[in-house]
Amino acid sequence: MKTVEQQDQQLLIQQRRQLIGEQVRLGNQIRALLMEYGLVLAKGKASLARIPELLEDGENELGPLSRQILQRQYRRWRALREELAWYDRELKTQAKADDTCCRLSELPGFGPIVSQVFKGWIGDGKQLKRGRDASAALGLVPRQHSTGGRHVLLGISKRGDRYVRATVIHGARSVVQRATRKEDALSRWINRLVQTRGYNKAVVALANKLVRMAWVIVARGERYRPAVV
Repeated sequence: MKTVEQQDQQLLIQQRRQLIGEQVRLGNQIRALLMEYGLVLAKGKASLARIPELLEDGENELGPLSRQILQRQYRRWRALREELAWYDRELKTQAKADDTCCRLSELPGFGPIVSQVFKGWIGDGKQLKRGRDASAALGLVPRQHSTGGRHVLLGISKRGDRYVRATVIHGARSVVQRATRKEDALSRWINRLVQTRGYNKAVVALANKLVRMAWVIVARGERYRPAVV
């Protein structure tokens, strides 16, 4: 049974997730509309900032009505961004006031938002026996295929909550990107993995490791202690 506070935190995360989906869909609709008039925007939120410039350009193929529609769509997109910013600020405020989230935030790649999302998913962690069970529940362990006494490891199972898994992997990706400029034990491990297994596999392997450590922090009340070599 969840407390009212836990339900409120999950509601905050769910609404933020919904807003992100709406923002992505609306951005894609705007790009598709522009393509009908021969105007191509790159992927990403940054490219949508060019819309006011396109609306003011009188030499493109946009007509009066299409300019009005685009302007209204762009205002909706900006409103979604402002609404999403409020949810991000609220999540960060909630994380700072929560002891578990503060300890999770000490993990590499676990900022306030990732910590809140992970804690909302795992609860107190007591339903799991070990960190590997948390990784398995989130779909970050390899699938296995056994035949004739042979055990073959395939890609990750991708079970569990897709949004939580994507959030943790996104945090892990930021750590891998910065690892090339660092010399600590974790960064050296990441860089070796990138060289031997490739960038994407290194990101997933790090996400797997981080989830196991995060379970220890939540279920056992411990703090992150970086390895010293």
